Amino acid sequence: MKIAIGSDHAGFKLKERIKAFLNQKGFEVLDKGCFSEDSCDYPDFGEAVALEVVNNNCDFGCIICGTGIGISISANKIPGIRAALCTSKEMAHYAKAHNDANVIALGARITLQDSPEEIIEEFLSSKFEGGRHERRINKIKNIEEKYRC
Repeated sequence: MKIAIGSDHAGFKLKERIKAFLNQKGFEVLDKGCFSEDSCDYPDFGEAVALEVVNNNCDFGCIICGTGIGISISANKIPGIRAALCTSKEMAHYAKAHNDANVIALGARITLQDSPEEIIEEFLSSKFEGGRHERRINKIKNIEEKYRC
């Protein structure tokens, strides 16, 4: 499984930590930046990771900024992306099981209920349940199509 990962400067240290964890677990990781703690802009990295996922170059994405909010908003501007900000294993599970999220967002400066590694592991091990949730995902896709420029 190939995972795209990206962060701004606030998420750089956590990105490096998660990247090492994913590599240790045997995942192929595509690092889309940033590559230092020098100030940079989260939309650039949210978009870069989202494009890798929506273009099927990677199976999932992981994005990180200070809160996870800005970078997830940026990634969600790409049609076909369902980026979910998760602060616990439970949120990560439901992001995948009910919302078929294909990108997980984390905040490096916020308190997480579970360790980042546990949250990522739960996200990657959870499966989309389909059923009634499929109908809702299709409605999200219809909204994207309706407002696509």
